Amino acid sequence: MEFLSIPFAVCMTITFILYYLRRSRRWQHCILLAASAVFIGYYHLAYLIVAAGVTLFTFFAGKWIHKYPDTKKGTLILWTSIIALAGFWLIARYWSPLFPLGISFYTFQALSYLIEIFWEEEEPEDDFWDFALYMMLFMKFLSGPIERGRDMLPQLKTAKPFSYRQVTRGLKLVAWGVFLKLVIADRIAPSLNMVLDNVRIASGMQLLTATLLYPIQLYADFAGYTAMAIGFGRMAGFEFHPNFNRPFVSQSTGELWRRWHMTLSFWVRDYVFTPLDATLRRYGKKGLYISLLVTFIAIGVWHGAGWTFALYGLFQGIVIIYETLTKKARQRAKKRIGEKTWKLIMIIRTYLLFALSLLFFRVGKISDVFYVYRHLFDGFNDSIKELRLGMSDFYWIVFGIATVIMFILEYLNSRHSLINWTEHLKAPVRWILYAGIAVIIFLFGAFGVENFIYIQF
Repeated sequence: MEFLSIPFAVCMTITFILYYLRRSRRWQHCILLAASAVFIGYYHLAYLIVAAGVTLFTFFAGKWIHKYPDTKKGTLILWTSIIALAGFWLIARYWSPLFPLGISFYTFQALSYLIEIFWEEEEPEDDFWDFALYMMLFMKFLSGPIERGRDMLPQLKTAKPFSYRQVTRGLKLVAWGVFLKLVIADRIAPSLNMVLDNVRIASGMQLLTATLLYPIQLYADFAGYTAMAIGFGRMAGFEFHPNFNRPFVSQSTGELWRRWHMTLSFWVRDYVFTPLDATLRRYGKKGLYISLLVTFIAIGVWHGAGWTFALYGLFQGIVIIYETLTKKARQRAKKRIGEKTWKLIMIIRTYLLFALSLLFFRVGKISDVFYVYRHLFDGFNDSIKELRLGMSDFYWIVFGIATVIMFILEYLNSRHSLINWTEHLKAPVRWILYAGIAVIIFLFGAFGVENFIYIQF
């Protein structure tokens, strides 16, 4: 069931009405669990069975680990559980013809929950139905955000009263997500697909344009999903973690990963990089670099099977190691050039490196990726019309203006919450603004395009 579909709109509307019909925690949880079951099972009944099975396994494994703290038996149970969950995910991800949607995200939630119990940072949950809702809540089920048990489970302990302010704030986030998805990501998607699916028949001008614009499409698509998920969650009284924080103002690849898909980045930092780095600390800088490479290759492989994804992660790891090695030299260059000029250069450089690395993420074959690298600047004597990539001038203008609006509003929101700002506007002005946003989406959005990119992961 896709967010941007009539079945989901019907499901969400019925869920929302029933949810606030009674101010009872059990009632609200029953409604959300039923809605989550419908949402997951709508794709395929097997997806619901797998999600329920992983939930059951994790719930009882957590109890068992807690029963044997600081013992070999507890360690054995933890590692057996990790191998079982990760192994099942690998089988489902790479060898099963029926890949359960959302399994990567709720498997990460399960693993962090068990590890935190083993580290004695978290107590196991006693209420199975609360735990089931933590694992399977439909708003965040398909592509996150990846919530930690210690943050989400306490929110499930009280009934949620209807709050007009919370509901309207959630709806504003949903509207922002729809704008990002339909007016930016889906508007440019057909043109980029035309080039990136057929790189060997595209001109250098087309390859360069598609390479530079793909990060924007991917960001608007995934940030759009996240905004909707957080918005729907807020409408039900939950606070999910943000997944993005203006990644394209990053001055280094390391900073970009602290701003991009943050719940995944921080999960990998806490449960992969930090333990690995601690284990290899006796090897000094070499241990640090090995930890970085393993971590980023793991991120790449998480995204999909094939060497292209591993090389995507390797690319990121090598760049971050280079940034670590040249930190002092870059500081000296910054003093010579000037802070503002240096900042601009680093932002552009970080974006370009990220765009080049994403070709491994997007293009299916390694040979095709290197073909693109070799031919990025070929054919610049061709007509400038090739830059259109098959899209009309009008919609290029729409895409361009929408992208500029996205960057401006994100900047303004970083200085002062725009949601809070709208609440201080007079009612007629507010509703004119809301109506204008709705009109823009319906007039300029690209409807009927494929689902969110990250659902496949």
